[in-house]
Amino acid sequence: MATMQDVARRAGVSVSTVSYVLTGTRPISQATRDKVHAAMAELDYQPNAMARGLASRRSRILGLLMPMDERGLGATETAFVTGAAAAASAAGYHLVLSPIGVADTDELRRLASQRMLDGALPMEVQLDDPRVDLLRELGVPLVLIGRTGDTTGLSYVDIDFDRTVRDAVDHLVGLGHRRIVYVNHSTATIAHGYGPALRTRDAFVAAMTGHGLDPLMIAAEDSAAGGRAALSEAFDRAPDLTAVLAMNENAIFGILGELAGRGLSVPGDVSVVSMVTSPQVAELATPALTAMTSPGSALGRIAVETLLRHLDGGSGEIHQQLLPCVLEVRGSSGPPRATGGDSTTGTGPARPAPARTEEAARRRAATRRRA
Repeated sequence: MATMQDVARRAGVSVSTVSYVLTGTRPISQATRDKVHAAMAELDYQPNAMARGLASRRSRILGLLMPMDERGLGATETAFVTGAAAAASAAGYHLVLSPIGVADTDELRRLASQRMLDGALPMEVQLDDPRVDLLRELGVPLVLIGRTGDTTGLSYVDIDFDRTVRDAVDHLVGLGHRRIVYVNHSTATIAHGYGPALRTRDAFVAAMTGHGLDPLMIAAEDSAAGGRAALSEAFDRAPDLTAVLAMNENAIFGILGELAGRGLSVPGDVSVVSMVTSPQVAELATPALTAMTSPGSALGRIAVETLLRHLDGGSGEIHQQLLPCVLEVRGSSGPPRATGGDSTTGTGPARPAPARTEEAARRRAATRRRA
């Protein structure tokens, strides 16, 4: 196997010149660079990545800090990871997924202090996130996939939750729905300050009140059982509900199951819209879910590209960008039973449908009596 010394002899330069060509730590003339690269090609020389990193004081490793639990990574979360990994690879970097949550500051301090990472990309960001404070204290370059409450001096990319929720509510209201329930993440997640849960909660209130409607949010554990329990609570609090908006991918199938168990059809009796969802997950449901499709892959890519600009010196400019989810209408949303008009557009005057409404009410009452 060829060594750096072999390359230097073949190119007729010093070993240090070969090192400078590899690491870019000193300017080398183009003619000399060409000779070194030609010698490397002739000898099939493969530079040692660790040695290059030590010489340049770069590990060429980026850390994606993604809290993990027993749920693992779903298709929607995976899109963030694959977008980031592809952008890192294209730039000659490795992306390492590190399951460091907001409480794992000791582990993060050890990792950052060993200089194993050139930069960090925290995900699942809370409004007050200790990981962000620690990385800034240690001087580790970072770009958030998400946002803290105070983003002064921080680069981030995130979902535009205000627009996403507004578009979802507008879709349902445009179909004629007036009693819409929002199923969020768990009470504990909201209490811990998880940014998306809090931002969508507030955006839902604003969107509904903007239409002159009463907002009702139900917290749900991130599981199918949590979705079933949330829907039961929703019917207890709003027995006249006609639509469910959910941002809890693990609970959504429990919501659908509970509706089926009550003898209610989707979207005939209740429309369902899932937010921040991948097409792969939306297509798993029957009927396929109308969804606000997550821009996860784009967010992962933009975050890495932004971080690499910071690492390369750049202009020191802070990059802050929001991307909305995009509405994709599938089979789970439609006009409520009591709404007439064009079934395609959901427009037209309200027209009573007492037989259908009373039939749905009887099914719900019978289900409650059995329970």
